[in-house]
Amino acid sequence: MSTAITLQASADVQYVLRLADTALILAQRLSEWCGHAPVLEEDIALTNMSLDLVGQSRALLTHAGQLHAKGGGKAYDEDQLAFLREERDFLNPTLCELPNTADEAAHRRSRPGDFAFTVLRNLMVATWLKQAWTELASSRDGELAAIAAKAVKEARYHQQHNGDWVVRLGDGTDDSHARAQRALERLWPFVPELFEDDHVDEAAAQSGLGPRASDLRGAWEAEIGAVLEQATLQQPKPSTFRSMGRRGVHSEHMGYLLAEMQSLQRAHPGAVW
Repeated sequence: MSTAITLQASADVQYVLRLADTALILAQRLSEWCGHAPVLEEDIALTNMSLDLVGQSRALLTHAGQLHAKGGGKAYDEDQLAFLREERDFLNPTLCELPNTADEAAHRRSRPGDFAFTVLRNLMVATWLKQAWTELASSRDGELAAIAAKAVKEARYHQQHNGDWVVRLGDGTDDSHARAQRALERLWPFVPELFEDDHVDEAAAQSGLGPRASDLRGAWEAEIGAVLEQATLQQPKPSTFRSMGRRGVHSEHMGYLLAEMQSLQRAHPGAVW
């Protein structure tokens, strides 16, 4: 049995996979905190947020597999799409795959990483997903609209929870403020990718499947800006750097993440509990 699958993904399938992979890869990063968070309550909260994201990705991957079959391709289930795709077939923003720290050397020494970095990234992604789910609730695709209607409630909670932590750290001690500002500087160059359109976005907007990435920018910037101001954090200057994870071009971290996430299924293709 092959340990990899090949997709002939239409624009609609790619659009759904981008959402699915965003949730799945961030969930994988958050799972690294299980048993390591600074307090027990937060350990449970991070794990629950990871599970929410896994649930969203499961529904989206199942739907993407069905769309792939309708387009004339092979019907793949959620496990095959999660565990048997190659790195270039994953379409998550690079922001989601970064190690949980503003200091990559520290990540290599020990995990899970930097809590300030984690809650800032969670805030950024949750706010982006909240805007996306809100728009997708009126998608022409009834299944996608139903997924969005449920997921938007989870995204609101994730945004609020992590926003509270960002304010608590940014407007806290000198040390917590410095850590939060350093994490923000590390994350900010990866933000523009969230709002860059291509043919997949244009096709989705024209067909009524969902919004363009750029359609989410205004509301995202307003909500993130309000949290950063309350947290007394300085928004970094724009960068000319551009990441391209949503187009399948990933950072050096993605391969290591997938090697860990996919190891069992790669070693025992088709294995089930």
